[in-house]
Amino acid sequence: MANSLLARAVSEEAAALTRSNASPLMARGLLRSFAAHGLVCLPEFTLRSGRRADLLCLDAKSRITIIEIKSSIEDFRSDQKWPDYLDYCDSFYFAVPEGFPQELIPPDQGLMVADGYGATVIRESASFTLSAARRRSLVLQFAQLAARRPPRVAGAAVR
Repeated sequence: MANSLLARAVSEEAAALTRSNASPLMARGLLRSFAAHGLVCLPEFTLRSGRRADLLCLDAKSRITIIEIKSSIEDFRSDQKWPDYLDYCDSFYFAVPEGFPQELIPPDQGLMVADGYGATVIRESASFTLSAARRRSLVLQFAQLAARRPPRVAGAAVR
């Protein structure tokens, strides 16, 4: 019975994804998925170029992954700034909700499907190479931003 209640709750949340709540719920699922794989992430990371990455993640070797969350077809079509992110990461992924027409995503970019509970890699990202100076700058910026943000309480919901 507990499994059927959980399945219904998950199904209801997936059905309840709207344009207004999809991005924060998907960010929560992405944060959970990356944390489970040993990466640390910061949402809404402003790059030196002035562009704001939806998520910037670091692994144990200081490799940088940027995630661009697209909650709808309209969101994807109206926002074409993502090529500007490629100079700031080792890998780049689009994260979309289930049911998003995946053929719209450029085939040479990474693709993930996310919801409020997790994310699945559908297509791996191409590998990009950062200069040592840019990597150092980004890692330092990441550390400073993380230190300034209030700590999250275990179990607290991501807004």
